[in-house]
Amino acid sequence: MLRALLSGLGWRGGIWGCTFSLWQPHLPPARLLSATELVSHWTVVFEKRGIPEARESSEYIVAHVLGAKTFQSLRPGLWTQPLTPWQLQCVQELSSYRLQRMPVQYILGEWDFQGLSLKMAPPVFIPRPETEELVEWVLEEVTQGPRVVGAQGCPLILEVGCGSGAISLSLLSKLPQSRVIAVDKGEAAICLAHENAQRYQTRRCPPPRRRRQWGRPGVGPTGLQMDSGHQASVAGQDSDHPLRCDLSYEDPLALDGGEEGMDIITHILALAPRLLKDSGIFLEVDPRHPELVGSWLQSQPDLSLNLVAVRRDFCGRPRFLHIRRCGPQHGCPVDAWPGPQPARVPG
Repeated sequence: MLRALLSGLGWRGGIWGCTFSLWQPHLPPARLLSATELVSHWTVVFEKRGIPEARESSEYIVAHVLGAKTFQSLRPGLWTQPLTPWQLQCVQELSSYRLQRMPVQYILGEWDFQGLSLKMAPPVFIPRPETEELVEWVLEEVTQGPRVVGAQGCPLILEVGCGSGAISLSLLSKLPQSRVIAVDKGEAAICLAHENAQRYQTRRCPPPRRRRQWGRPGVGPTGLQMDSGHQASVAGQDSDHPLRCDLSYEDPLALDGGEEGMDIITHILALAPRLLKDSGIFLEVDPRHPELVGSWLQSQPDLSLNLVAVRRDFCGRPRFLHIRRCGPQHGCPVDAWPGPQPARVPG
């Protein structure tokens, strides 16, 4: 492993590190020594092998070895400056993983989400770029709507299927007075989320633990509380994540939601009336699910849950759902939210 040796070169270290193996496929000619030339070389190699986002992949890898997050953020002088033999070898090694169709996020070992640089590691599900829009919608509702607080006088949020902790940590960073309970079934996910929480020194974050069955979550200390109690992420989503090549690197349970992808969604909604203090549930789903969710809720009137809004992602696909619990008989203040509204799909 060359992580320590490369620290002086700006190397932050992907999860796979960088090793000197005898196998050196597609090694660029000796004249290809600059960052720009390496990007061009590996773009051609990736394209020939059918690797998606070929140029973006090569730019991320070269930038990472040179100590930057993106190629565009490199100092212009580094674009044409020759790389050292050590740096060239690291680009070679990391590119070989990409040729095996490993997602760039796993190769680099980290990825940015809502301004946070989070560690990524297989088999924990890689957060979609669209998920940042879900976070923005939740923040919009929290800041514009009446504040609903927990027992200690601060907003209480439960995330089901936290994965790397991207949603919980980004909400906590924007709502520092909130308490976030992050729940996941997978041990790898809960450990990674805890590590990411420690990276940002989340206030009094308790160690991860397992919960065998669903139940009312306990109110933990201010900050992020993690628990292993449910399926890793709302399943049934489509999987066209940029820079993702082979889903075999990710936990298949995070993608398996049953025949129609509704198994986990209906399980969450069936439990929601018992768990909700507030009337808001936000879901990121497959574009075919909004209609299915609306029909299912209509068939379950005893839940007193209404699908009140559907939003499209930046690609124009219906992706996000807002579901509210209605009626004062369920403990919701009459003036906490506007009355039930028909679901809308903004264009």
